[in-house]
Amino acid sequence: MKTAIVTDSTAYLSPDTMKELTIHMIPLTVTFNGAAFDEEIDITSIEFYDKVRGDGPLPKSSQPPIGKFVELFETLSKESDAVISIHLSSGISGTIAGAVQAGEMVEGLDVRVFDSEVSCYMQGFYAIRAAELASEGVSTDEIMDELNDMKKTMRAYFMVDDLAHLQRGGRLSSAQALIGGMLQIKPILHFEEKVIVPFEKVRTRKRAMQRIVNMLEEDAARMELDVAIIHGNCLDRAEALQAELSAKLPNVNFTISHFGPVIGTHLGEGAMGLGWVKRRTS
Repeated sequence: MKTAIVTDSTAYLSPDTMKELTIHMIPLTVTFNGAAFDEEIDITSIEFYDKVRGDGPLPKSSQPPIGKFVELFETLSKESDAVISIHLSSGISGTIAGAVQAGEMVEGLDVRVFDSEVSCYMQGFYAIRAAELASEGVSTDEIMDELNDMKKTMRAYFMVDDLAHLQRGGRLSSAQALIGGMLQIKPILHFEEKVIVPFEKVRTRKRAMQRIVNMLEEDAARMELDVAIIHGNCLDRAEALQAELSAKLPNVNFTISHFGPVIGTHLGEGAMGLGWVKRRTS
């Protein structure tokens, strides 16, 4: 049985990675003043952050139309017996539901939809693992078991640099944004029960990132990890953090990724995150 792997654009995998591992991507969309852009295709992250900088309204994001899923699944059905479709958390998007509905509409194809319960490169970790296993001829059931097992060690923490951005998106009151900004509060966020919620509120960017790094170091002391450093249009900071952590944590594999338009709409420019999972050993 041949199993194809699908994910969506919010995994923010590089084109080279997707090509090398034969991972198929379906994009989510951001809309500015009535103009729609498929992220990672029609608009780059740099272009996106240039557009949203300032005090104007934030763009709207939307899940892929079911028709796009159906079209992709039908194409894959010509060469594959099954599809594992891996998507951002169902708690923040209806993308999962669209994939499920589309899978039921395509005959002769076993479509398994996997809720990553996270997003960004942590979602990408699942897609990469699934693609590696599929290329080795591992059964669809075994791949799904492996993905569920990965959830036990998957961690993701984000530091938001600009509280005003959360306020513009309707996720923080004006008063909270003003007070938080005056106090230099940098909220650390994480996924809990499939949604993004506050983990801790920390004074200053440096302390917030150090708190996340401390949690990474605790897990790295117990197991070998794959780690993603994720940035919101601040590559220089991500590269500096990678250089610092690589010297301290030789048993960790680091990848630098980014918050693209859909996730960047909510977190804002300057956001930073770390996500990690136990490395595959066999």
